[in-house]
Amino acid sequence: MNSSTRATVRTTGVAVRAMLLFTVVLGIAYTLVITGLGQLALGAQANGSMLDDSRGEATGSSLLGQSFVDADGAPLPEFFQSRPSAAGDGYDAGASSGSNLGPENADLVAAIEERRAQISEFNGVPPEAVPADAVTASASGLDPHISPEYAALQVARVAAARGLEPDEVRTLVAAHTTGPLLGFLGQASVNVLELNLALDELGAATIDTTSTPGSKEQ
Repeated sequence: MNSSTRATVRTTGVAVRAMLLFTVVLGIAYTLVITGLGQLALGAQANGSMLDDSRGEATGSSLLGQSFVDADGAPLPEFFQSRPSAAGDGYDAGASSGSNLGPENADLVAAIEERRAQISEFNGVPPEAVPADAVTASASGLDPHISPEYAALQVARVAAARGLEPDEVRTLVAAHTTGPLLGFLGQASVNVLELNLALDELGAATIDTTSTPGSKEQ
C-alpha cells in the first residue's frame, strides 16, 4: 500500500470516527439532555401547554386558539368566542396563516362588515361597539387571546346563557386577563380557552372534548 492510499484510508477513518462521535454527542446525548431538562423545568410548555377540563381530559392548548361552535358551525352562546381565523378551515394548526388581504381589499372589507353585523346581533350590542379583534383574524390564525373589550362585550350573553350573574362572569374575565408584558410591551389580553374552562367549573355547560379538533360542541 503506497503512501497516498494509506493517507486516504487514514483520512477516511478519521472522518468516519468523527461522524460517529458527533452523532452520539450532538444527535443523541444533546437531544436527551435538552429533552430531560425541558421535562423537568418546563414540563407543561414542553408538552404543548395542554389544558384539562373538569373531567381531567385534555381539551386544547393554552397557546392555540380554537372555535366554540355547534355541529352546524354556529357559535355557542354559553361560551366566549375567539377571534376569526384564516388558518385552513379555521384554527388549523397545520395551516397557520393570515388572510394576506390588504385593508382596502373588497373581500376583506365585506367579511369585516358581515362579521360585525353577526357579532352585533349575537351579543345584542350596536355595531359600533364591536372591537377590531372581533372581526379580524390574527397573522397566525391561531391567536388564543381576545381583547378585554371583546370579552366585556360577551359577558351579558354568556351570563344569560348559563344562568349566572353578569358580575360573576366579569370576575372570571378579570381573573383571566393578562396585562402587557413587563407592563408596557403589547396589550392586555384574555385567554379564551382558559376562561371557558373556568366557566365550566361553575357548571351549566361543558366543553365537549370528543368533538372534532378546532370545534367545540355541546
